[in-house]
Amino acid sequence: MRASTNMPAMIETELDSGLVYMSVKQVANYLQLNEKKIYALVAEHRIPATKITGKWMFPRELIDKWMLDSSHGGLLSDRLIIAGSDDPLLYRIVLEYAATTGAYALISYSPTGTQLGLNLLESHRVDVCGIHWGPDSESHIRHPALIKQHSEAGNWVLIHAFRREQGLLLASDSAYRDYSVEEIFSHPLRWSLRQSGAGAQRFLMEQLSLHNLNADDLNITTTALSDREAAASIAMGDADIAPGVRSAATEYGLDFIPFGWESFDLAIPRSIWFRRLFQELLQRLKSPACHQLADSLTGYDLSRCGELVWGDE
Repeated sequence: MRASTNMPAMIETELDSGLVYMSVKQVANYLQLNEKKIYALVAEHRIPATKITGKWMFPRELIDKWMLDSSHGGLLSDRLIIAGSDDPLLYRIVLEYAATTGAYALISYSPTGTQLGLNLLESHRVDVCGIHWGPDSESHIRHPALIKQHSEAGNWVLIHAFRREQGLLLASDSAYRDYSVEEIFSHPLRWSLRQSGAGAQRFLMEQLSLHNLNADDLNITTTALSDREAAASIAMGDADIAPGVRSAATEYGLDFIPFGWESFDLAIPRSIWFRRLFQELLQRLKSPACHQLADSLTGYDLSRCGELVWGDE
């Protein structure tokens, strides 16, 4: 019996097992959505798609994986992409996690700074974003206010990772190691500053403001894109001082002038919150091995690791 030429496109798609790419019309039928909704998903970067000669095309294999991941709240996903603020402890834990997981899952950490990390999270290009934005005593206000600036914030939660000590890094043999913060700011040291949108840069700007100064008053010689790069610039003799965390100073054998403590939190979509890979990451952060590593790096407090601090409405 000959098949009807009026067979719905969805059925035609399902019957064509060799179909690699689908058009807007085909994927709309396949997902039982209207074409306008498909275009909206594309505009929001929420569906796998590629533009070929002016037309949107959808890899069927990726569409199937996207649907599977969405329908199970991310539980079956085999990737965990972390961005946002740089941290030596988190970096080491992720490296060890990735080595243990091997080729069965992709676990990666790309320190981008707080604000760029949140932008990447909003555009669905990463799964987790580490943030810090000022002193620990104000993080319960500042962190929610920061993420609420993003349209996807209603779908996110904020998980506390740890507290850490923020301050200034300088060479261990520096003549300025015993100077006060006021004296440090008054000397023409070579500064390595962080990029705009980095939490460490925000912390420094607030300290400068307390002393009626701004970044233009500093002798800036380099820009570092992570705490570890800032520490390396001092260790290599390219700068004398930089903002950063105590653990980065410990790693590079530098001295440290403390500003105070801050909260390092993880912004994450609700759909990924209970993903197996993320929950395993939290367990590793809570483990005795991680606590021992934190003690050796110095400047950490993991007593509240894993707490939900925002997003339980």
